[in-house]
Amino acid sequence: MGSLFRSEEVCLAQLFMQSASAYNCVSALGELGLVEFRDLNQNVNSFQRRFVSEVRRCDEMEKTFNFLDQELKKAKMQPQVQDENPPAPAPKDVMHIKEQSEQLAHELREISRNRDSMHSQLWELREYAIILRESQRFTSHPMIMDSPRLQRAATETDPLLDPSVSRRMELKLNFIAGVIHPVKVNAFERLLWRACRGYLIANFVEMGEAMEDPVTGENVKWVIFLIPYWGEQIGQKIKKIADCFRCRTYPYEDQEVDRLETLRGLLTKIEDMQAVLANTEHFLEQVLEKVVQVLHTWRVQVRKMKAIYLVLNQCSVDVTDKCLIAEVWCPTADLPLVRQALIQASTQSGDSVESIVNRIPSSEKPPTLTRTNRFTSGFQAIVDAYGVGTYQEVNPAPYTIITFPFLFAVMFGDVGHGLLMSIFAIWMIVEENNKKMKKSEI
Repeated sequence: MGSLFRSEEVCLAQLFMQSASAYNCVSALGELGLVEFRDLNQNVNSFQRRFVSEVRRCDEMEKTFNFLDQELKKAKMQPQVQDENPPAPAPKDVMHIKEQSEQLAHELREISRNRDSMHSQLWELREYAIILRESQRFTSHPMIMDSPRLQRAATETDPLLDPSVSRRMELKLNFIAGVIHPVKVNAFERLLWRACRGYLIANFVEMGEAMEDPVTGENVKWVIFLIPYWGEQIGQKIKKIADCFRCRTYPYEDQEVDRLETLRGLLTKIEDMQAVLANTEHFLEQVLEKVVQVLHTWRVQVRKMKAIYLVLNQCSVDVTDKCLIAEVWCPTADLPLVRQALIQASTQSGDSVESIVNRIPSSEKPPTLTRTNRFTSGFQAIVDAYGVGTYQEVNPAPYTIITFPFLFAVMFGDVGHGLLMSIFAIWMIVEENNKKMKKSEI
């Protein structure tokens, strides 16, 4: 009853831990959560302490875990919580965790890079195929075999130049084909007309389907353009203007037979690329499943390991360099538990010399420790929000268990509101141990 109305009696203790078993001793004390370590190396730089390399190794592993977590978020996956509180790993198991995590990260980087490269290639192949398919309306028209040729009015779907006329004039007709953003079409056409002085006919048609913009990621209905021209100088002008407008241009054969052959080859490449991309996605899912199963456990273990080495950096070393000395604040009633934990940790480490804990006198004011349970922790948090009491001061939290609900009822004196709050409180108590609710933002 005294611990509920007044803070615990705390004493200062000194620990003597063998270097071989110090890691396990600090890990056991951390699992108990009954002690607070003091820094005995305040005058030593953080980069000059004994276990700096181990802390740096943990930081590097945490960076690898962050990368793995980002890849899971991209795939909309979450790590599985197989054990909410796994123990700290043994020092000999650290390199195994590091090698496995780095191997998974390397595989994910390689697979993601290959997948993105294949996505880009597939996107270009599809765009090229659409250009060849849609531009046929400008360069050819259907003809009926063995039928007389009739004169008719020209239309927009007629070819730009009659092949027979081209052969008679002995002119070589070249083409530039590509795509442009629909916002830039008017300015692009106007500049082409002025730069080439009207010696060309630019044809534009909108794609039938929207495709993703490689820069912004938004879906855009690109505009396909086909520009016939004569002469190298005009062709160079057109290419420079297209580059200024960030147009994506593609090779365009002069003969229709060659264009059809290119289109068939593109369709074959697209099918092959889709099959390879599907296998890559399947392999990526397999690697991500491995990450899902081990990431949470690894992350908790490495955090505990880093905390252990940070505590060991606060310990001083004796003259023989075989023993670590630490000072801790500990509840007086829990000293036997601390002593028992140190003995068990020394035994598990295979050390013949047990670690020792001794109570030492101190003129400093100990920290305040108030024990709580699941019921009183909420009211204790309200009191601590206004300020933590001094050592051995009367704890007002038990009295707020009565006064706080009463004052809250005075402020919100509504039966309906109180009923809703009661139902919500009962629901939270019932779902307290639900793992899904613990992951939610509530």
